[in-house]
Amino acid sequence: MNYRHEFHAGNFADVFKHAVLCRILQYLRSKPAAFRVIDTHAGAGLFDLKSNEAQRGGEWHAGIEKLMAAKLTGPVAALLAPYLEVISAVNESGKLRIYPGSPALARAWLRPQDRLIACELNPTTAAALSRNLRGDSRIKTLTLDGWTALNAYVPPKERRGVVLVDPPFEAESDFARLASGLAAAHHKWQTGIYALWYPIKGRREPDALAKRLRRLALSKVLRAELIVAPLSDPARLNGAGIIVVNPPWTLESELSVLLPALAGVLARQGPGSARLDWLAGEAPATLS
Repeated sequence: MNYRHEFHAGNFADVFKHAVLCRILQYLRSKPAAFRVIDTHAGAGLFDLKSNEAQRGGEWHAGIEKLMAAKLTGPVAALLAPYLEVISAVNESGKLRIYPGSPALARAWLRPQDRLIACELNPTTAAALSRNLRGDSRIKTLTLDGWTALNAYVPPKERRGVVLVDPPFEAESDFARLASGLAAAHHKWQTGIYALWYPIKGRREPDALAKRLRRLALSKVLRAELIVAPLSDPARLNGAGIIVVNPPWTLESELSVLLPALAGVLARQGPGSARLDWLAGEAPATLS
């Protein structure tokens, strides 16, 4: 599929992924003990929405721009506020030009005792990541393959934290590698939170991933999916999913509020839809 960050920054899939990530970070920050964020496929960290790459598809217009223009109220507004505040903080007042990727979002949640490891294999992108996050002793940026990082940096000494796995899906095998990489990392760090992002064009690859994860027999695995267009066009990105292993106890109820709202705001064709269910542990599906 080749999901390169710079071409898709700020699109609906980014909004969905980062809204979920920020809820996890909010939970980790609510307790005094230190935590670590491990971002295996970090990208450049900050993205210029006026760049040639971002302008080519203009996907951010139907993503973050659309969300920021929506009239959000009540619990939905409260749950999205921390995420949107970070975006506002990196832009001039009233303007939207810079979109913060996952490492820049994570930086906003770090306290003095917390740490971030951000990995990126592409040398040019890794250099941009280093520049964008420079000057912060809490952050280490590495030019390193994300699949290697997934296994190499767990468990962290803090013993609390989240591993975000967000590969570019340049190879069809990336879906299988999500499951095998998780299995190896989870064997070393069974109490960590793992957030696995994946694109949805059709159902074949996401459903196969779910089957692989079920076979791992993990204790708690929550699946969240956002569909913005019918899955009838396999050439387009029609949705995205995040599978969270060991999710915070607050996350299911938060996503049961957020997902329908995001589906309503970000739908590209038709009303949009959402799924929230457990692949392992806890309870039956809450959204389908």
